[in-house]
Formats: sequence, C-alpha cells, structure tokens
Amino acid sequence: MKKLDIFKKLRTSGLRPTKQRVEIAKFLFDREKTFHFTVESLEKHLTKKTNFKFALATIYNTVHAFKKAGHLNAVDVRGKKTYFDTNITNHHHFYDDETSELIDIDASEVVIQKIPRAPNGKKIKNIEVFINLKN
Repeated sequence: MKKLDIFKKLRTSGLRPTKQRVEIAKFLFDREKTFHFTVESLEKHLTKKTNFKFALATIYNTVHAFKKAGHLNAVDVRGKKTYFDTNITNHHHFYDDETSELIDIDASEVVIQKIPRAPNGKKIKNIEVFINLKN
C-alpha cells in the first residue's frame, strides 16, 4: 500500500498521521491477506514487529476510528471478545474455540434458502453466518 493511501485512511478516519498511527495503519492495511485481531493481540504484534512501544489507548482509539470510518469491521464473538477484520466485504466466519482464531468464509460458499421476516419497522442490514469449530 502506498504511503499516500495510509495517510488517506488516517485522515478519512479523523486522525492525524502520527508516527504510531502510521505504523498501525501500515501493519493493518499493507498486507495480502485478511487480518483478524483484538486490540490486545494487535498491540503484541506491533511490539514484536516494530522497535517501539505502543500505548494501548492509542491502538484502541485508532482501531475504533478506522471502524467508524468503515475501514474495519467488528466481529463480536459470543459477547466475550471483539475481533476486528480488515476484510470489510460481506462474508462469514469460522471461529476456532481452542485457538481463538477467526477464519473467513467467502459469502458465495454459504447458501441461505430461507430467513425470517424482519420485525415491523425494521430492515435486514446483512446476514452473517458464524460457525464455531472444535477439535
């Protein structure tokens, strides 16, 4: 990803491009594959990859600004953990209870034949299939 694209993501999220925020954005968006993470796991990855310390509050605020701007999706796992996903397209997930890993399922791999009607005054925004795995 170009440096200009990183700055654009930060600015469209309402964030000034500080050194830490640029590093966070590069780590999240300058990659080939989808990345699923919690704020805490991201902090560990960043500390390992770079040579400086990141404040958890900076990571939290940056991630939530990216989510609010539509650059990340949030995936709630049983009300216990919130994962963030760099894949913002409509898709589904496997969740491995033992490894705490979230794995993408392409939307075309799931066929839904019938869904209930939305309650009066409501519309269905999207449908997400969440499949829990175990050994």
